[in-house]
Amino acid sequence: MTIHRPGLPGDLPAAEVLWARWALVAVLEATTAAEGRRHRTGLWLDGDGLHFDDGGCTWWGMERLGEGRYVLYGEDEASGVKWHEPAVDMLARGPDWLPYATLRDLLQGWELGCVYWYENGAWARAPYPADLKDDGLDCGMSRFVDPGEALSMVTGVECGPGRLDRRTAAGLLEAAENYRLAPEDLAALPAGDLDLPAMRRALDLAGLSGASAAGVPRA
Repeated sequence: MTIHRPGLPGDLPAAEVLWARWALVAVLEATTAAEGRRHRTGLWLDGDGLHFDDGGCTWWGMERLGEGRYVLYGEDEASGVKWHEPAVDMLARGPDWLPYATLRDLLQGWELGCVYWYENGAWARAPYPADLKDDGLDCGMSRFVDPGEALSMVTGVECGPGRLDRRTAAGLLEAAENYRLAPEDLAALPAGDLDLPAMRRALDLAGLSGASAAGVPRA
């Protein structure tokens, strides 16, 4: 799946799918030791939502804000939004339910590169000037937007003597995207370095065992 530069709202899959792919990796990588850390890198899930921080050039967050409402925000070094002249209002046309206190705090700290929001089955963002080259969405989110890259993220999780095999990973991904990933599915994985209690707590936060997302586009 292609992401334009700068990104277009239609480049993103349904928020429920994006959440499921991202959350699955966060669940598989969850550890008890990391849960209490204030400063973290990698992928994780907490009460504020999903997080991704590579400790260098890209960071992202995704939150669920009520039934069918999500917000995706972050920054990749490829983004030219915050440096653009004249300034781009990343919150223009945003709905009233966005976490404005958080987003404005990030804006004041020059930490934000783009904001996308999802409601009524569609993504949206502020309008961009015609000469903006990139907002970082491609470099930041392609790993979860493209189904093949999402599967590679899952197969990259350390498990047992090696990594998850492709068949197991594909089964987990399908279950997550359909919101029927059960604790038993996690317990059936090779023990290896997996922290099952932490994974179960992350699974509860992710809601991947909850209501079915039947009818959500698979793209």
